[in-house]
Order: sequence, then structure tokens, then C-alpha cells
Amino acid sequence: MDRHDVSETVTAIHVAQIHTEDLKIQHKFDCRGLTYWFDENRKTAFCLIEAPNKKAIRDMHSQAHGDLPHTIIEVDDKIVESFLGRIEDPHKAQKTKLNIINDPAFRILMVTGFKRLSLNKSKSQPNNHLLLKHNKSILKIINRFNGRVVKQGSDCFLVSFESVTKAVLCAMKMNLKFKELTNEIRESKIELKIGLSAGAPVTGKGEIFEDIIKLAERLCNIAEGQIAVSPEVKDLYESENLNVFLDKEFINALNPSEEKFLNHLMDYTEKTWSNTELKVDDFSINLGLSKSQLYRKMISLTGKSLNTFIKEYRLKKALILLNKKMDNISQIAFDTGFNSPAYFSKCFQETYGIPPSNYIKQHI
Repeated sequence: MDRHDVSETVTAIHVAQIHTEDLKIQHKFDCRGLTYWFDENRKTAFCLIEAPNKKAIRDMHSQAHGDLPHTIIEVDDKIVESFLGRIEDPHKAQKTKLNIINDPAFRILMVTGFKRLSLNKSKSQPNNHLLLKHNKSILKIINRFNGRVVKQGSDCFLVSFESVTKAVLCAMKMNLKFKELTNEIRESKIELKIGLSAGAPVTGKGEIFEDIIKLAERLCNIAEGQIAVSPEVKDLYESENLNVFLDKEFINALNPSEEKFLNHLMDYTEKTWSNTELKVDDFSINLGLSKSQLYRKMISLTGKSLNTFIKEYRLKKALILLNKKMDNISQIAFDTGFNSPAYFSKCFQETYGIPPSNYIKQHI
């Protein structure tokens, strides 16, 4: 898939003509132009092409019309279809002489996950029952709001929407349904987390929607009792709904400064989280903030101090390793940034209600 950033004067007709010129000579370069998307408002076009390599695509575009792509990435056709809904020209366009497709590839992405408050098997039956009921209901809700499930796990979903309004309403309905289920299953120790971001499929990174997925995952990670949305999702929703503002009781809409801080925080965390010598000073220096500024921003954005945030991040990584049974507890403790196995076990039990040694026994 390639991306073309076009000038303000380019219209859907121009892009259709370019697509047609590609199709005329594609055989010379062993290429096959499958379809394209054009975003009139953002002036971006995306072509989906079967080709032996990136050079063949550039050479075809060069000879056909001279409009070279700004970025080319390799994609899986099934993944493209799950995000964008098609991998060939729409049937209506196929029956016309000029395939005019004014269909933007811009999407709103939703990531959902769960925060488990207990991993004790004897106490987790309500959690398992809740997850089963939730996963059955969530697919119906997503379908109702025209979402496309890109990826589904036992406790997570990645969903694509064309409409920001439907994405937000879907998230709110899911949140409401989950609260209804937790009221039914009173002993459940699990919380639903939802993050929404928006953007284009090719942004200069190597994977389709890579930046947008990453931001949605980060928003999901900080969501505590509310749906966390990017500034772009907030602006698009309020514009699409004639300045009807998002309800702050249910939705935490980040401003651009908060989004920038979140990305800097997570970029640095992902590089350094396993370092046992990591200190608050390291974050303060790297993020260019004083300790007091950093503390205020952490509390405002995540509701947690930096130390608590890092501890929980490390425990999630440790849980992945425990589930894979890759190493013993002591090695996992050191690999995930804890200074001692004893402190790791203490933190694990305080967070999940069970020592890591007992958790491993439950899963043997």
C-alpha cells in the first residue's frame, strides 16, 4: 500500500484518472492495482497494489503519470480488508468507465482491554463468567454500530470504524453494558478499559495503522473507569455533532499537550522499563520536566504516581512471562526490573491477590 499527499487542487476525478493510467500499463511492471482510497478533506490517496517490490510500484507510477508515492509499506490483504472493508474497487466503480472512488481510508480505531484485580483461581470464577458474557454481548454491539473487528483475543478487541460518532457511541454502549454485567456478577474483580484514536493507514511507519493502533493501546492503558480518547477523536466527534461536547463523566478526552506527554512517557517507558536502576530522575530529565511537574502530569493523566505506574507496567510484563513459563520467578523478577524476587512477590500479591508461586501452580 502506498500513500500520496496531493495538492489542494486535486479532486476525486483526478485520482480516478491516475488510477486508470496505472491500470493501463501495470502489466509491464508485473503489478496489479487492486483499488484506492481518496480523502478529499485531508488530500491523501492510498493505493493497494500487488507488486514484486517497491521499485516496481514507483516505476509504474512514474511512467503512468509521474505522481510518485511518498511512502510504501507491505501489507496483508486480509488485514487491509478488516480495517478498510475491501481490497478491490467497489462494484459500482467497476461498472463505470472512470473508477471514481471518493472513499477516505481514515479510520477511528478502538482498543479494549481489562484490568484484573485478582488472579486467585478460587476467586476468579466470577471474572471468567463475566468475560464470557461480555464477549458475547460486545460483538453484537460492535455490529450494531458498523464496527469491523480487526483482532480479537480472550480479553481484548481491536475494532475499526468509519464514523467517529458510531465509534464513540459504541464505546459508551459497551461501557454501559459492562457495568450492567458487573452489577449482576457482584464478586467480579475486573475493569473494562477502552481507548479511541484516529488516523490514516500509512503514516511513514512499517505497519498499517501502526501509529494509530499504538496510541489507542496507550489510551486504553491509562483509561480508569472512563473511555480515553485522543484529541482528534474529540474534535471530530464535536464537529460531526455540531459542537455537542463529549460527556466528561464517561469520557476522558486528552488535549494535544496530554497526548504529547503520554507518547513521550510511553516511548521512554518502553525503552527502559526492565532497567532495575531506573529512577524518577531519569524520566524527569528525559521528559524535560521537574519532579513536581512530572508528578502533577502523571496524577492528572493516569491518576497514579510515576513509581506506581512503572510498577504496574512491570507486573503486566511479568504476568506475560509467567504465563509463558519461560523462567523461574527470581529470573522473571530481575528481567522485569525488580531489585529482588521478594519485593517482586510482594508487589505481585498486593496487585493480583496471589503470590506468583501460587499463580504458577494454578497453571501447571
